[in-house]
Amino acid sequence: MSVRFLGQLEELARGLGIEVRYEILKREGAFTQGGLCRLKGQYLLLINSKAANREKIEALGLAVNRFDLSQVFMKPGLRDFLARLPKEESPPLEPITHPLPQEEPVPSAS
Repeated sequence: MSVRFLGQLEELARGLGIEVRYEILKREGAFTQGGLCRLKGQYLLLINSKAANREKIEALGLAVNRFDLSQVFMKPGLRDFLARLPKEESPPLEPITHPLPQEEPVPSAS
């Protein structure tokens, strides 16, 4: 699995309103690749920056697979990959349709 495939999944996640962050994640006695959560009304996917690309791709795939992707355009290879991943038993999540807030630029001290 390639870095380009990882980029396609990141773009898909952003289109669904998911903020993707790569952080060093530690859990006592075990390694975790990350997971999806909802924070202050926004979806946030934390991915372990130390994970292998294969694990990052899996974490992204599992997160976006929780949404109804039937009406979302994506390349056939990406759709095939997502179809092979396990599905959540719970109802699909709704994408967040409003744009993510942008950070305000800090005024210069001139």
